[in-house]
Amino acid sequence: MTALTAAELVAGYAAGTFSPVDATEAVLARAHAVQPSLNAFVRIFDEQALAQARESEERWSRGAPGGLLDGVPVTVKDILLQRGSPTLRGSWGVSDEGPWEEDAPSVARMREHGAVFVGKTTTPEFGWKGVTDSPRHGATGNPYDPARTAGGSSGGGSAAVAAGAAPLTLGTDAGGSVRIPASFCGIFALKPTYGRVPIYPASAFGTLAHVGPMTRDAADAALLMDVISAPDSRDWSQLAPPTGSFRDGLGNGVRGLRIAYSPDFGGRVAVAPDVAAAVRRAVDRLVELGAEVEEVDPGFDDPIEAFHVLWFSGAARVTQHFTPEQRERMDPGLREACEEGARASALDYLAAVDARMALGKQMGVFHQKYDLLVTPTMPDTAFGIGREVPDGATYRRWTGWTPFTYPFNLTQQPAASLPCGLDSAGLPIGVQLVGARHADALVLRAAHALYGTSVTELPPPPLPQG
Repeated sequence: MTALTAAELVAGYAAGTFSPVDATEAVLARAHAVQPSLNAFVRIFDEQALAQARESEERWSRGAPGGLLDGVPVTVKDILLQRGSPTLRGSWGVSDEGPWEEDAPSVARMREHGAVFVGKTTTPEFGWKGVTDSPRHGATGNPYDPARTAGGSSGGGSAAVAAGAAPLTLGTDAGGSVRIPASFCGIFALKPTYGRVPIYPASAFGTLAHVGPMTRDAADAALLMDVISAPDSRDWSQLAPPTGSFRDGLGNGVRGLRIAYSPDFGGRVAVAPDVAAAVRRAVDRLVELGAEVEEVDPGFDDPIEAFHVLWFSGAARVTQHFTPEQRERMDPGLREACEEGARASALDYLAAVDARMALGKQMGVFHQKYDLLVTPTMPDTAFGIGREVPDGATYRRWTGWTPFTYPFNLTQQPAASLPCGLDSAGLPIGVQLVGARHADALVLRAAHALYGTSVTELPPPPLPQG
């Protein structure tokens, strides 16, 4: 039962094949079984989850489910507020004292649709980097090899989904934070268009930060998007409500779509041979499905300097109130990033905004010709746990190994990662699909087309079953 998608669980509840209590008991057992090796959870809500499952079971028994996710086990990244549970953000600088009376918008929408909350998942401190380890909660391992990183910053949620400890999780992504761990752990993740999913409280990383679904496949992500895209008055930057369901037209395929394929951003990125071959196979499958694919580079220079100004300034802002004692307990890398961000001037920040706007214009024009852009999600597979960069790296910050992800936070475009194979060490590889702003449904549709093929089929991770 822990391998079922959310859609399959809901269908089983409706048919009376099994109940929300059955599913929740199985997921909780799995979560406890994998927690010692993965450290995917900050906390697991056994009693609360079972109580919610029993309430859901009663609704289903009356033929009156309370929403699209009634009885579906879910997890929430410990960056997002969840009523009744501390949100510690991986930091000793956050007190666990209550009252914790609010849900974040996406959490509130899942609660309204009857979801069963299984636990809060691990994150690096304030979600600041592309791997998941923090001084407060330790490091999160990869389900395919716990000695390697799950990626980040939504690594706990990604590990939980891959390991069968919930079919759905909410993650955040301000530089790749749902796509990086999805690629490393072999699951699906979508960073929606900025504003598509309301955010509250506003992120310190500003309009780089998105909330998105992490799931077993694109169909489940479309289901979850139908839930979490509902409006919330607390987010002043949200988009207008969707005009239809993200599941409408999901099966329409890719025939006739104009797709640009950039294997290495014009030779600028060194991509591991196994990754390049797997992504090429995914692209070939898109051609077989009827897409018109052209190998072309989007043609922008690496925007890393602009991204660093915006990112590190945000980190400095979120920790501005820390006492010297709290700073001493911070992740050392985050402390360095905050010091760099604090040195940026208002003119530096505005220059970074200018660079961002120029990149956004360039990609807007690019998508007048191409419906989608396909790249590797990551240039390589998961490396050793507990480090910010791979051994032997010539760069110090995590952005050095994530060149395919953070540019599309600057441009606010929807981008998804889906599995496309394993490398020679048995580690998952991800392919990234990027759409024009507001083309979330198209990204999901193309991903769903690939999920109907062998491209996305991975063996389950070798973990204790529970």
